[in-house]
Amino acid sequence: MAHIHEKIDFTVALFVVADAKVLLIHHRKLEAWLPLGGHIELDEDPEAAALREAREESGLDVELLGERPPTTGPGTRALIAPRFLDIHRIHATHEHIGMIYWARPKPGTLALAEVEHHAIRWCSAADLDTLQPPMSAAVKWYSLQAIAEISRFAPAPVSA
Repeated sequence: MAHIHEKIDFTVALFVVADAKVLLIHHRKLEAWLPLGGHIELDEDPEAAALREAREESGLDVELLGERPPTTGPGTRALIAPRFLDIHRIHATHEHIGMIYWARPKPGTLALAEVEHHAIRWCSAADLDTLQPPMSAAVKWYSLQAIAEISRFAPAPVSA
């Protein structure tokens, strides 16, 4: 997707966890292990972007985890809050404000988005240290945090 603004864009990242494993992709362009995610488009809210990116990048529908306040009224729709927010530099004059969500997969079949990714896989906490190329410290931290937090709840099965 084209950038919405030359200096800053809004993005979503989804750390999808099932059976104490996080779903990661090996991104072709960036040559890095990352969560599912991408830019929020002009015609969508962060939740819609997260659900779309999950389907496009993995073939899976997911359930976003988090709290939705009971404040919906005429002209207002409460959104699930991201678990974390960050801002990260893409290059010298462009940044992304990232909305980082936890999610669980719904039943379905995992599919590689070959145009965008070399690989897609479920990774345990131990697997994170064996990925090549090595993942960034930030992605590893979020992955471990998501595994720990989501695994405390009823497990969702991993689909092939």
